[in-house]
Amino acid sequence: MSDANEKTRAWARRLGTTPTEPQTQTIPAATVVLLRDGTAGLETLVLLRNSKLAFAGGMWVFPGGRVDPGDGDRSVDELGVARRAAAREAQEEAGLDIDPDGLVTYAHWCPPAFAPKRFATWFFVTAAPPGDVVVDGGEIHAHRWVRPADGLARRDAGEIELAPPTWVTLHDLARFTTVEETLDAVRAREPESFVTRIAAVGGAIVAMWHGDSGYEAGDADRPGGRHRLWMADAGWRYERS
Repeated sequence: MSDANEKTRAWARRLGTTPTEPQTQTIPAATVVLLRDGTAGLETLVLLRNSKLAFAGGMWVFPGGRVDPGDGDRSVDELGVARRAAAREAQEEAGLDIDPDGLVTYAHWCPPAFAPKRFATWFFVTAAPPGDVVVDGGEIHAHRWVRPADGLARRDAGEIELAPPTWVTLHDLARFTTVEETLDAVRAREPESFVTRIAAVGGAIVAMWHGDSGYEAGDADRPGGRHRLWMADAGWRYERS
């Protein structure tokens, strides 16, 4: 097996996935990207997951988790249920009380088809409420408010670990300077859907999405348009034609 293929499998294992076992069923989940205006610009809350957790252990993530039956009937109101789940998770993981009705729909993410647990996740954004962040020390070990660009730089410096959806979200948020500007921009656009495909090119792992010429065939070498995240040892790079 080539080093690139082994890296692909290692990355899959890191996210709790096994590329040899295709799976199509998804698990509904929701995440909330909490924003505040810091002294040096826009900041967002990220949480450190327990390194012993099977899924995304040791990674810095936004508050979130799977949708529970108590969140409501998804067949009646999928987005409403996802908002309630995101608000509940923010309270459980960060001790913050969020108004579900104030959450702005940001994006929808779905992992590669080979993931045994495919958390199909609605991402929402909102201004952080007042109050201190409180983590339980079990599933969540720490929290940090970061400027999006600083979060990306810390990942490349090896100081923190991020999953592709978190990285791409931070990359997008780095364009904004205030909470108001961010929320206005998100409200003005349609939520984007990302269904991930993973491939290997040389020594890099590539996550591809709609609009990439290699997406349908899973061939990252195919010439043409690009919509992908290069995950190389030297650093990560988002490319979009």
